Amino acid sequence: MSAVTGSQVEHVDLDDDDDDDDRPWYRSPSVLIPIASGVAFAAGLVCEWTGAETAGLVSFWIGLLLGAYTFVPGALRKLFTKGKLGIGLLMTISATGAVILGYVEEAAALAFLYSIAEALEDKAMDRARAGLRALLKLVPDTARVQRGDATVEVEAKELRVGDVLVVRPGERIATDGIVRAGRSSLDTSAITGESIPVEVEPGTDVSAGSINTTGVLEVEATAAGTDNSLTTIVELVEQAQAEKGDRARLADRIARPLVPGVMILAVLVGALGSLLSGDPELWITRALVVLVAASPCALAIAVPVTVVSAIGAASKFGVVVKSGAAFERFGGIRHLAVDKTGTLTRNEPTVTRVVTTGATKDDVLAWAASLEGHSTHPLAAAITNNAVPGAPAATDVRETAGHGIVGTLDGARLAVGSPRWLDAGTLADEVQAMESEGMTVVIVHRNDQPAGAIGVRDELRPEVPEVIDTLNRRGIGVTMLTGDNARTAAALAAQAGISDVRAELRPEDKATAVAELSKSQPTAMIGDGINDAPALAAADLGIAMGAKGADAAIESADVAFTGHDLRLIPQALAHARRGRNIINQNVILSIAIIAVLLPLAITGILGLAAVVLVHEIAEVIVILNGLRAARRTHHDRAR
Repeated sequence: MSAVTGSQVEHVDLDDDDDDDDRPWYRSPSVLIPIASGVAFAAGLVCEWTGAETAGLVSFWIGLLLGAYTFVPGALRKLFTKGKLGIGLLMTISATGAVILGYVEEAAALAFLYSIAEALEDKAMDRARAGLRALLKLVPDTARVQRGDATVEVEAKELRVGDVLVVRPGERIATDGIVRAGRSSLDTSAITGESIPVEVEPGTDVSAGSINTTGVLEVEATAAGTDNSLTTIVELVEQAQAEKGDRARLADRIARPLVPGVMILAVLVGALGSLLSGDPELWITRALVVLVAASPCALAIAVPVTVVSAIGAASKFGVVVKSGAAFERFGGIRHLAVDKTGTLTRNEPTVTRVVTTGATKDDVLAWAASLEGHSTHPLAAAITNNAVPGAPAATDVRETAGHGIVGTLDGARLAVGSPRWLDAGTLADEVQAMESEGMTVVIVHRNDQPAGAIGVRDELRPEVPEVIDTLNRRGIGVTMLTGDNARTAAALAAQAGISDVRAELRPEDKATAVAELSKSQPTAMIGDGINDAPALAAADLGIAMGAKGADAAIESADVAFTGHDLRLIPQALAHARRGRNIINQNVILSIAIIAVLLPLAITGILGLAAVVLVHEIAEVIVILNGLRAARRTHHDRAR
């Protein structure tokens, strides 16, 4: 009776109202009609017990018609327009047969229990989707935009790249952008799950949906109002709602042959039993009970409820899963292949060591910065950021690509470049040691003599050693994949606690390495750049770090982390593994129900009403068990 596999189709008359999901239960027809059916059925029982048989029969009919209204029209529509035999059709045939045989009370019970279980499931799915729908509310309806000397209010969907937004304290940022003026703190917890506010200043990238907490900000939009990091997340969430996991498709495959198979079995039970016993009424009744007993209702809802519940919960702590299939694979991951740059590291090269031949470290940095201020090399920003502010700029600056940069400062000739271009002199041993630790080293010359050496490295994120240790203790292996040189990769891997390192890889090499790892055990690839896209697609599960990562990476991935805190990895893996265990429990329970009820129905041990009651109670148990996947345990939260 799944809202994914069946009830959305079979409940067209009730679910066509787009606002029904948002109504309280006491105003929702999809709940009120089954409740009314139950009230009428209960009234019929009371009347029957008190001897008012006519009133009781009328009440049973009312309950039957109300309950049947929730599934019969959809079942018949599927049969005649698409030629599909669904679970609702089995219930329709069973209820009709019961009425023909005079079992109106049993038919009313069947209709009520089926409809109320459907309503419970629909509301369970609504609850599970609540966390996903909340993402849509993170973007404000309007934004203040500068137009000349005035500030005007426009609809958020009308924002274009280049618009300058004015964001006041307490307001959400309507689209991705760069801070152009103002300083403040942003609450990004709803987007990334990170509880600590992020300090921003001119030049800082900001994401849609973040809340400005203190000062006024002027933000230049880098994405349109309808195409930003948050809308990317929402699109992924919509895919998660629309797709089902492998086990859900298995349930569908079981249900498809089961429906006609059960109908054939029911016909055989009724026909053969009648011929052999001479009591057609008894055996036709048992045939109807068989139809109900073998209905794969619990099996159909076992996976979707669990998956949607778990995906909704994951989205609340910054993990967006594209599909149910991806979520199930997530729960089975036993190995992680991790990109280095931007994933394990900050992707922000910083000066980590300065050695000199006699000058002070500040002098060496200042001389280097006087030249690097003219350069666009990635290492230049790291050096200038670490130099004393206000250092004078060199003159007559010339840069040689691949070597370094030269110029004049205070009459002295300065040069900054790689050890392959400039002689390290007496610093050669220290330069070699710095390179062995994974640093990129630049030599500083003053008047053609070595003055110092500066080591620059893209440092590991501070949480990486803790995360790797947690994964290792949980039996999850980790492999580092990088295009960087082997020496740098090995140094950083040792610092992180990773023993399996594969360096100097091109994008296609990463994909090959991931495919190789996947042959021995379920492997996930984690990356954030365009060069990671082939590997993300090749992995059993691709995980894109940061919703603002490369579009190609996000499109190739099955899971997206909205932030860059790697502590989400063990947290998300634990959540997915727990959800997978709940799915397995539900599937086993659902199959066991069918296996137990069938012989009891054929032999007549259980009648129609008893089978209906057992079946629907089992459905409720499966639903409630599936909803446990929406809760995060202490183990899931461990960071």
